[in-house]
Parts: sequence; C-alpha cells; structure tokens
Amino acid sequence: MSQEIEIEFKNLLTQLEFLRLIDEFDVQQEDFHKQTNYYFDTQQFELKHNRSALRVRIKNNVYTLTLKQKLDKHILETHQSVSKDIFEGLLKGESLPSGEVSDQIKKMNIHVKEITYLGELTTFRAEFPYKDGLLVLDENHYLGKIDYEIEYESADYTSGLINFNELLTIKQIPVRDTDSKIARFFNETKRNQ
Repeated sequence: MSQEIEIEFKNLLTQLEFLRLIDEFDVQQEDFHKQTNYYFDTQQFELKHNRSALRVRIKNNVYTLTLKQKLDKHILETHQSVSKDIFEGLLKGESLPSGEVSDQIKKMNIHVKEITYLGELTTFRAEFPYKDGLLVLDENHYLGKIDYEIEYESADYTSGLINFNELLTIKQIPVRDTDSKIARFFNETKRNQ
C-alpha cells in the first residue's frame, strides 16, 4: 500500500502578499507549474464527515487517486495510480477501481459505488526549499473564485511549525484560519447552491 504521513502548515494570503512573496523569494513565472485536482465524495459528503477527502491529481500525465484522512495533527495519504481511461470513467460516474483507496473507504463503512465527481480546482504552484522543508506558493482557481496560499511541508511537526510561524512573522503576514483546498472548494460549492 502506498501511504505517507503529510506534515504541512498553510495560511491564506492576499493577492498583494502573494505577489510580494514571489518578488522577495525571486520566483519566476517559469517556476510555476499547473496541477488540477478533481474532487469526489458521496452526495451526502460522507468522506468529509469522516474528516477525509478524495481527489485525482494529474501531474506530468500521471493520474493519482489520493485519499486524505485526518490523523491527529497530520494527514494520512493513501495513493493509487489509475489509468486515463479509469479517470475519465470516474468523471462519468463509474465506480472507483478496486485497490488501496477503495479498501480504506470501505473501512469507513462508505459504499464506494456512491462516490461521485463534484468538481475541480486548478493550482498554479511554485515550490522551493526553505530551511529544513519545502515552501509552496499556490494560486488556486475554482468555481469562479481565485485564492492564494502559502504552504510549508516539513518532516518534523515541531520544527516545521516554528519555521512556518517565524516566516509569517518576518514577512508580516497575519496568521489566518486556513481550511484545506478541498474544504474551501466544498464551502464555495455550498455557497453557490
């Protein structure tokens, strides 16, 4: 099974803060790459209610189905590669393929046949080393909305939190309560209904 624990810290940015960080870290336009997340859940948002999220991300023509599950302060990610044909079937309402992701969903007592496609979020992302981790600047487009975000990935929770908070302080960026991308996507979906 392909699983990993993700330790990351995130904060929403204003457009001006985002542009200032691009300038201060000397990020060039060619440093940004595009990735699209396609989100899935049941019509009753059973994955969300189980503090989980399901997406397919296409990056460099590789299709990866990922289930994210809240695990204490961290996120447990279960990954499974899928073919383009399976991905296109999922968009049309076909059932999830068998494998690690379906097995994890079944453990939550959710019927995989009820999983359906909800929509997409496209990110223009630049990432680069910072201290002992990876700093990420994201411009996210979804449901007619654009938001900006900074993320910091670390191998250690304590030092990662210190590094991230110090960065926000140095750059004079206020700490903002920041939901995950999929949570923001779902919140915007509800506002649009």
